[in-house]
Amino acid sequence: MTDLATRATRVVAPARSRRRQLGGGPRARTVVAFLIPFFLPFVLFYLVPVGYALWQSFLVVRRTGGQYGTSYTTFGGFEQYTQVFQNAEFWASIGRIGLFGIVQVPVMLFVALIMALLLDTPLLKVKAFFRVTAFMPYAVPGVIAAIMWSYLYSPQLSPVVDLLKGAGLHPDFLGAGAVLWSAANVSTWLWTGYNMLIMFSALQSIPQELYEAAKIDGASNWTIAWRIKVPVIAPSIILTTVFSIIGTLQLYAEPAVLRQISSNISSTFTPNMLAYAVASGNNYQQAAAISVVIAVITFVLSFGFLRLTTKRAGL
Repeated sequence: MTDLATRATRVVAPARSRRRQLGGGPRARTVVAFLIPFFLPFVLFYLVPVGYALWQSFLVVRRTGGQYGTSYTTFGGFEQYTQVFQNAEFWASIGRIGLFGIVQVPVMLFVALIMALLLDTPLLKVKAFFRVTAFMPYAVPGVIAAIMWSYLYSPQLSPVVDLLKGAGLHPDFLGAGAVLWSAANVSTWLWTGYNMLIMFSALQSIPQELYEAAKIDGASNWTIAWRIKVPVIAPSIILTTVFSIIGTLQLYAEPAVLRQISSNISSTFTPNMLAYAVASGNNYQQAAAISVVIAVITFVLSFGFLRLTTKRAGL
């Protein structure tokens, strides 16, 4: 009987020791202490606001006794979402931002890729200077950048407009057909250097032996760039594209600033501007529904692009 109890104690003791290591002890407390500074702000300032906005999107404001009666908030199901999908201004803003993304994102990423390849070539001197210069626009806040460019777009203030007029050209950067591309130019100026730095960092991780082997086989610098470098950094290009899709659907600062000097930008020019305009009219539930729809569209487009490209690239 004593031997049986001794053997049972020997079996149970290691199990208790393992549970103690997994569920407590200094190591577990250290892990928790390192995770709390991330998870606490993440929950308070991300998950809670998202959850609150989602709840608000299912509420509606009713009135008792007609137009001048007492208002009260109640659960309305998908009524707010029905109004969003029936809103012509919402679909117009989605169409505008879709056209913006189809043109601006490929142009920006192509320029960023060319700049990254140029920085990676041994033919370019003073690389540190060019790298810092290309990245500097990203350090400028979006609102400040839009203000700077609005000065260059203004027909009354811009020296660029004056020079073009002197050459016989009469550009209207704030006209109905050009103002969207003026905003796209500001975004391109801001974010090209950022995307270039991501691609350039990926290029720096490629082993030099790969280039040497290609040169021995007679490959030119052009062939090395497009047949070796670009395919190898494809994950970085995909990543920057996903970031750009998300950023496009969040466009707000540039058109909001340009709206101050152009009558061709309405308060509903982009989806985010529409949500802000609706919220400014104290219709927070409708604004929440618009925000949720924008978030879902952003998730579907970015995740769909990520799945499609990674599957084709075999990543």
